[in-house]
Amino acid sequence: MQVCYAVVRSNEKISRDVYRMVLHTSIASQVQCGQFVQVQVPGFYLRRPISVSEVLDDNHLVLVYKTVGEGTAVLSQLKENESISLFGPLGTGFPVKDRDVVLIGGGVGVPPLVETAKQYILNGNNVTAVLGFNTKEDAILVERLKETGANVCIATMDGSLGTKGTVMDAIDENGIDVPFVLACGPLPMLKAVASTYSDGYVSLEARMACGMGACMGCVVQDENGQAKRVCKDGPVFEIGKVVL
Repeated sequence: MQVCYAVVRSNEKISRDVYRMVLHTSIASQVQCGQFVQVQVPGFYLRRPISVSEVLDDNHLVLVYKTVGEGTAVLSQLKENESISLFGPLGTGFPVKDRDVVLIGGGVGVPPLVETAKQYILNGNNVTAVLGFNTKEDAILVERLKETGANVCIATMDGSLGTKGTVMDAIDENGIDVPFVLACGPLPMLKAVASTYSDGYVSLEARMACGMGACMGCVVQDENGQAKRVCKDGPVFEIGKVVL
């Protein structure tokens, strides 16, 4: 991990409140799927943790983020050739195994699944991505995941795109029976995944300050009641190894 400056190559809106930013940075070649970076937003003291959506080459990575407050609103206004400070790559990412896999993503948990899909397909495995959103207007990265070669199924809570209901409903409706899963998204979704599957990994979302395990601000409990830091021990954990 290191602190470095990154140059904005593009920063485009891809849904009503989600942006895709391409950065030129020296740390791109070090990123593993499921890891994140801490972004220094101009004018703000605390860095923002944002998962890496994909690595384009040794010098470019992609961040996909939602504007949820003043900091990410400022981030969304950055223009081509402006610079920002990154700290990373950070955390324990998704393992890449020689197995067919179901990738399950909800909302802004979808972005890190793009690089994960690329790595599993590069390894010669079949990848099914099941993505959940509130409405079709909230859907992101569907076409990008199809471009990787993944088979993509969609669920929306209002039924405006794909299966009406949750990702678990879409899995049932499409008869998906691959037992190995990797999931990233809101906690209720992860709980549903963990109650259905025993073989796989989940990526947790948490508020982080330092991003490297020093401040203990993102602690969860493991199955033995011991403290685990989402930023350093995770954000990816084996199903059943942490309390959701």
